Amino acid sequence: MEKHQIQYQTVHFQLNGKDVERTVDVRASLTDMLRNDFRMTSVKKGCEVGECGACNVLIDGEAFNSCIYLAVWAEGKKVRTLEGLLGPNGELSDIQQAFVDEAAIQCGFCSPGFILTAVEILESGKEYTDDELRKLLSGHLCRCTGYENILRAVKKTMYKRLGKELPQ
Repeated sequence: MEKHQIQYQTVHFQLNGKDVERTVDVRASLTDMLRNDFRMTSVKKGCEVGECGACNVLIDGEAFNSCIYLAVWAEGKKVRTLEGLLGPNGELSDIQQAFVDEAAIQCGFCSPGFILTAVEILESGKEYTDDELRKLLSGHLCRCTGYENILRAVKKTMYKRLGKELPQ
């Protein structure tokens, strides 16, 4: 009988601006490491197959579904979760405030993932059309809002960051 051996690896990465390390099972998802080892509860466990976007995080500025991203792949990367968007005194970022202002949050389960994808969109510095924004946000499932308020929050923040007036 062959003895099954679990393999572990130490991962060094930056989490919300802080250098961290953890020894993890090489089969563990980034979602599990972030939730279990770092208590990043904004990273939601939804479908666990990369379809719903609830577990979305930014890795080196790009949105990824952390449920299908192995924790060991985070080696040397910069990982941002929703917790990393708060200001030094806990104040909301502009996109978080826009979600509140536009009533883009109902149950809130999908919100962290949507907001992190919105951060990637906003940090590009580009102006997108409504159709382009819809496509960029399409990797997320929301059962409550009907998406329009989410689109409006992202669009409003995009125009504000670009220093432009929101078209009526």
